Amino acid sequence: MKPSCFTYAIALLLVLWCQPFTMSQQMATQSPSVHYQVLHTFQGGADGALPSSLIGDAAGNLYGTAYEGGNSDCTYGPAGGCGVVFKLDKTGKESVLYRFKGGTDGAHPATGLLRDAAGNLYGTAEHGGELSCGSGGGLGCGVVFKLDTASRETVLYSFSGGADGAFPVGPLLRDEAGNLYGAAPLGGNLGCNVPFGCGVVFKVDTTGKQTVLHAFNGGDGQNPQAGLIADSSGNLYGTTFLGGDPVCLCGLVFKLDKSGKETVLHNFKAFHGGRDGAYPYADLLLDEQGNLYSTTYGGGFFDNGTVFKLDKAGKETVLYGFKSKSDGAAPYFAVIRDGTGNLYGTTFGGGPLGCGGPGCGAVFKLDASGKETTLHHFTGEADGGNPSTALVRDSVGNLYGATYTGAGTGCGGLGCGVVFKITPSPQRKQVHQERLVGGDQNFHTVVVPLNESGVTGTPSSIAKPSKSSTLTSST
Repeated sequence: MKPSCFTYAIALLLVLWCQPFTMSQQMATQSPSVHYQVLHTFQGGADGALPSSLIGDAAGNLYGTAYEGGNSDCTYGPAGGCGVVFKLDKTGKESVLYRFKGGTDGAHPATGLLRDAAGNLYGTAEHGGELSCGSGGGLGCGVVFKLDTASRETVLYSFSGGADGAFPVGPLLRDEAGNLYGAAPLGGNLGCNVPFGCGVVFKVDTTGKQTVLHAFNGGDGQNPQAGLIADSSGNLYGTTFLGGDPVCLCGLVFKLDKSGKETVLHNFKAFHGGRDGAYPYADLLLDEQGNLYSTTYGGGFFDNGTVFKLDKAGKETVLYGFKSKSDGAAPYFAVIRDGTGNLYGTTFGGGPLGCGGPGCGAVFKLDASGKETTLHHFTGEADGGNPSTALVRDSVGNLYGATYTGAGTGCGGLGCGVVFKITPSPQRKQVHQERLVGGDQNFHTVVVPLNESGVTGTPSSIAKPSKSSTLTSST
């Protein structure tokens, strides 16, 4: 998911503010035993610019979106263009599957895709759709779209900016019946955060009918930026970037049952008598014991963000707090987890100064003891800067991701981003990554074995897997 312009500005300010904190009781090391490789460098033209999160198929192809670039007739943003959907093969060759036109078809896809068993792709675009949308400033309030295997786009739903929500920037979840679930950060209850609203959780069925499952009111959350996950009973889980504690307004973790009843599982209070984290922007990860894992963009002991765990009783444990210069800062995106309990993720900032001042970000590994290892510090040069994605991981431990900036002087002078691969040494096979996959109407949690020939994707139309089921990405 790509940070909006407003959130990106906050990002720069928060990371700069947090630079003086340089001590930690936690262990952090730099790994000398990884190989970093750029698979594709975006030029900012027809190929796209400012890439977002990736998914993969069993053949090793990567799929993703780029927020800008593509159609030159759409001139919004430093790169121009309204964004693209792309495919990258194992050799790094890019194919642009769709270029957004900026009209009713959508504009500026800000997050990753979802792929079904037939190879259709689903996603959201932050703008486009109903261009008369009052909240959109003429850009539109966003769409939910489908892209078939022939690259034909269908708009499944256009947001109006009212009670139905506005500006979706998170990924989608899909059940076996084909219903899609997601969140929009604005709209909903327009009496909250007047006149923009505090956001909604929504469902779009196969006929294109949208249902608001929950509209946030501020106290129960505000500004949900992330996607949703689900458990085997059909409960949905997510985060809101703001809202919650009335003093801190630092965001929260929530649960939504099948009737739409919301339960706040944790209020973050980093700036109100706590150091537990603040401003969760990322998707959650659910393990088979019912524990939730994710990151907060700010807060923690050094105010540079955290990795946290939330158990079934709602007890939060900060697994790691970032220090900024040595290990990274501002973890914007979700973590992934291997079969031995190691977590992997990225930080948007931190590390050596660069990329406009706050540092260019890092890729990290966090083991079960809380020891952090920095796998790569970005420089903002040819290797890219400011990672804009969660990671995906293949069966031999290779990590894949993308950066929002770096590699050139285009896109406002910071570069248009790259897709990268990190190869640990020695490589380990038969590692399982825990992922949540939409199953039937009730959803199911499964452990997904990573295919020997490729990387994990996000399959979603699965016939009733159980906890012991195994699953590979569809081709």
